[in-house]
Amino acid sequence: MSHDSTAAPESTVRKLSGRRRKEIVAVLLFSGGPIFESSIPLSVFGIDRQDAGVPRYRLLVCAGEDGPLRTTGGLELTAPQGLEAISRAGTVVVPAWRSITSPPPEEALDALRRAHEEGARIVGLCTGAFVLAAAGLLDSRPATTHWMYAPTLAKRYPSVHVDPRELFVDDGDVLTSAGTAAGIDLCLHIVRTDHGNEAAGALARRLVVPPRRSGGQERYLDRSLPEEIGADPLAEVVAWALEHLHEQFDVETLAARAYMSRRTFDRRFRSLTGSAPLQWLITQRVLQAQRLLETSDYSVDEVAGRCGFRSPVALRGHFRRQLGSSPAAYRAAYRARRPQSERPVDPDPGGAGAPRPPAPAEPAALSPESSVPFQTRRTAAPVPAAAGVPGQRGAS
Repeated sequence: MSHDSTAAPESTVRKLSGRRRKEIVAVLLFSGGPIFESSIPLSVFGIDRQDAGVPRYRLLVCAGEDGPLRTTGGLELTAPQGLEAISRAGTVVVPAWRSITSPPPEEALDALRRAHEEGARIVGLCTGAFVLAAAGLLDSRPATTHWMYAPTLAKRYPSVHVDPRELFVDDGDVLTSAGTAAGIDLCLHIVRTDHGNEAAGALARRLVVPPRRSGGQERYLDRSLPEEIGADPLAEVVAWALEHLHEQFDVETLAARAYMSRRTFDRRFRSLTGSAPLQWLITQRVLQAQRLLETSDYSVDEVAGRCGFRSPVALRGHFRRQLGSSPAAYRAAYRARRPQSERPVDPDPGGAGAPRPPAPAEPAALSPESSVPFQTRRTAAPVPAAAGVPGQRGAS
């Protein structure tokens, strides 16, 4: 289910109806769509690269509504096909949707539902996931989208298992990707699924991109509050947590500040952000550690203390799980890319005048339930338990 996993079990994929062809890819465009995401499937599936060893697809560019279609930058497009052309496609791609707050045209949603019922593979790039969700195609399925919009997707469509950490999610006949360049990752994955590693590698060389990118969206996540939490009473608690990451506190502390039981707090936090509060807190601590490794000369032990981890062991475990690297290796790679003169001045991680934390305590032993849950990965291996992380009890 993660960015480099295999497709879902065959039983979840419908047989392609007789009038549809596997090699035909329909790209569904709407007015107001971003030009970059729209161009990705057109470039991947619409250019003949057989001379480079890439099998050819047949591309149908379809208007999802009446034209002309205006894209970012004021460009106007005229799609050569309409919604009726989708009936021939074995794969239908929705590159992006113009606004996460407005509903897609019902005619387009009906066309997507029919295509899925007839066995077509449905793909949503970036905010295209909102169109798939509006059509009901993501119900009870894992999915991803741009990290900035993931909380909104999770709140608006609570039956969708949103994972903002993945570059893309392949659930067999329905696939979604994170923002912008992650659409290239997913399109390469589709070529790899259809025609193998060699074809995908040849295409990647032509596009001058890596055939596979390691890791996920975690390294790009922002500390800012989720889009729709700002007016909620929990916003004050979330803001407090972000300002006090250098202190050791757990989810029970946050629940108490919100005057809620732990269970009620977990439920309210999930409904607003699409994430369990413990996972969110760990992610914010890792992001803070990432910044300190980039901007300071603190040792890894000091970074762990300044980010609220009980021990360097806890930091290393969570850092590797989220960013695919040890803290020391991450700092070395970052500094190798940036000259000494360009390194920023060390910030005060806890705000002006924040006290220096005490020496890290010995790691505490925790139960197996304390492992960070990857809730949307149906086939993922269990994550090993980590020791010494504040609040690591009852994460689900």
